[in-house]
Amino acid sequence: MDISSLYNISSAAVRQTAENSPINRQMPEKTDTFDSIFQKAVENINTTNNYLSDMENEEIRWMLGETENTHDLSIAMSKASTALQYTVAVRDKLLEAYKELMQIQI
Repeated sequence: MDISSLYNISSAAVRQTAENSPINRQMPEKTDTFDSIFQKAVENINTTNNYLSDMENEEIRWMLGETENTHDLSIAMSKASTALQYTVAVRDKLLEAYKELMQIQI
């Protein structure tokens, strides 16, 4: 609904609503730099490595008979698998974007 036709009304409530309207608000500037994006990617890889390490530790504990709890092993395997799939998907998208950038002619 367009409330711009109501600007001439002297009601303070209407004026305040118009000033706080999403149309009149400025979008905050994005501060994502390459460094912050790179750091997030490194954190993602480290998290994936931690999940894979946890899975291997659970497998070893189960194989040595230190634990009979297959539930923890199953959870560790699921976390590691999901994290690895996500990391590979992000890598694939980055490679796709890189190839697209390399095809741009200057």
